[in-house]
Amino acid sequence: MAVLTPPSAAGRPAAGRGRSRGGRAGGRRQVGWAFVAPFLLVFALVFLAPIAYSIHLSLFRDQLIGGNHFVGLGNYTQALHDHAFWSGLSRVGLFLVVQVPVMLGIALLVALALDSGRLYGRGFFRISIFLPYAVPAVVATLMWGFMYGKRFGLVASVNEHLHTSLPDPLAPGWVLASIGNIVTWEFVGYNMLIFYAALRVVPASLYEAASIDGAGQWRIIAAIKLPAIRGALVIATIFSVIGSFQLFNEPSILKNLAPNAITTYFTPNLYTYSLSFSGQQHNYAATIAIVMGVVTMIVAYVVQLRGMRKEV
Repeated sequence: MAVLTPPSAAGRPAAGRGRSRGGRAGGRRQVGWAFVAPFLLVFALVFLAPIAYSIHLSLFRDQLIGGNHFVGLGNYTQALHDHAFWSGLSRVGLFLVVQVPVMLGIALLVALALDSGRLYGRGFFRISIFLPYAVPAVVATLMWGFMYGKRFGLVASVNEHLHTSLPDPLAPGWVLASIGNIVTWEFVGYNMLIFYAALRVVPASLYEAASIDGAGQWRIIAAIKLPAIRGALVIATIFSVIGSFQLFNEPSILKNLAPNAITTYFTPNLYTYSLSFSGQQHNYAATIAIVMGVVTMIVAYVVQLRGMRKEV
């Protein structure tokens, strides 16, 4: 006589397999979180916590009577009507609109020249153009500040020996352009390396096919090279936008050489530093920093959106 197996007994192996699969999946999730946990901890401590503390500071205000008081969005309202803040923001906005295209244009031209294969000593030129990026910003600014000096340095020597009257690079009307020259000298090599690395991964077969079709060098650049490195162009532009809004080292160091041209609110970052360390207005300084972070994020996002839209 045949023995019938109960349905519950027949289903046990499948249930066991299900539990083992679930256990393996849960174990993999735990291993994944274990690998990610150190990064999340560092990210929370060095990024999220300072932002949260800055937002907390921006909601309070030190008063002569009563100490630190909660004012809500009062500091942000004050920032929106602060002439010094808007003056610095408009200055870095002008700096961004003029300096960033010039710097990226030079970097792109150099990268295209290096990638063309027609430039002798390509390795030497690549290292030479990138070398200024390795110079610390403080050293570079001091070096250029010495050359800018009208009573000393290069400008003074040229005026003395050639009997000319070159304009003072540290005068109020010229100092922003002088800072732009320093920043361009520092970061052309960095952006050139981004563009050159992107150009090196373009398949050589595209160039060969274009040459067979009779396309010249300018046509190859416009139809193949520039579209191929569009992502690198967007990334370099975003980095340059962020760097422009963070402008601090150059005006801070040149301030001692040009005190009449560079004020404490020359840039928003310099204004924030002056408020916090010279004026002891930590709450309002945190407010300016938060506002600048939001402005930078919005502009960088718009640049990224436009770059992605062109790729579609």
